[in-house]
Amino acid sequence: MAKSLLAQLREMTTVVADTGDIEAIEKARPQDATTNPSLLTAAAQMPAYSKIVDDTLLDAKKQLGGNADDAKIAKLAFENLAVAFGKKILQIVPGRVSTEVDARLSFDTEKTIEQAKSIIGKYENAGVSRQRVLIKIASTWAGIRAAERLEKEGIHCNLTLLFGIHQAIACADAGVTLISPFVGRILDWYKKDTGKDYQGADDPGVQSVTRIYNYFKKYGYKTQVMGASFRNTGEIIEIAGCDLLTISPHLLAELDSTEGTLERKLDPKKAQSMQIERLNIDQATFEKMHEADRMAHDKLSEGIEGFSKALVQLEQLLAKRLAELEAGSAKPVGAH
Repeated sequence: MAKSLLAQLREMTTVVADTGDIEAIEKARPQDATTNPSLLTAAAQMPAYSKIVDDTLLDAKKQLGGNADDAKIAKLAFENLAVAFGKKILQIVPGRVSTEVDARLSFDTEKTIEQAKSIIGKYENAGVSRQRVLIKIASTWAGIRAAERLEKEGIHCNLTLLFGIHQAIACADAGVTLISPFVGRILDWYKKDTGKDYQGADDPGVQSVTRIYNYFKKYGYKTQVMGASFRNTGEIIEIAGCDLLTISPHLLAELDSTEGTLERKLDPKKAQSMQIERLNIDQATFEKMHEADRMAHDKLSEGIEGFSKALVQLEQLLAKRLAELEAGSAKPVGAH
């Protein structure tokens, strides 16, 4: 019997589910799972998860005491909710879950470290080993410095919103566990900027991940590359062999229902024999390269803004939900 593309992909790449929907993870059965504020906001509005949301809110209210206002409780509840979903996900996946720090802290090294430790503390208090959690941090210079310090304390990090080679190398030099270059968002920018469509190996997102992967393998970095944010299965096929790929449930289903031969495109042995210039990325070089790379500059700002907006929306949703619970008028989440 012919193997599906997904079955073949699993033989060369660790497959990760990109969703906060626990039911979707149960169907996909990935090795790891990753969430972000937008995915959590969507999951928190699904009726299936109303008990998790309500329990988290009431617990946050208890933690802060009766006099705390709803907005403050909602802020704490976001962190608790991310961990609550993470714990549920870890009951399904054998590997790790990525939990994101507040995107509004992306330019504050100290506050990022503080929240990362708080998240890890919550997991450990619930009996979850820190080895099973990756803290997701935006790939700003401040975020990379935070990750460098956290890694030294055994808190593993997944550097997200990564679009340029300068971000990738700075992360690898800092010894982070994992990076998530955003394939689809890179494609989006180039399509809008040039008015062209890109297919297969011509896709600029595919080219970016290929370049990063080959650089890391050439120079023996331990940091793993996890391609993320795919727009179609064609992008996934072009970077088969990447260390990890985080894929949405609908694209996982498409790969699972497609047969054919999947060729390994990224290979550490091939990378070692390539001629690749080594780059030294200090802060001045990072900032200079970031300014010169319009795509990376635009997409990092836009990504931080988008995740920050999703968090504001989630906090408002939680504050409204808490008011309903306190008034005794709460219906299940998502019910009208």
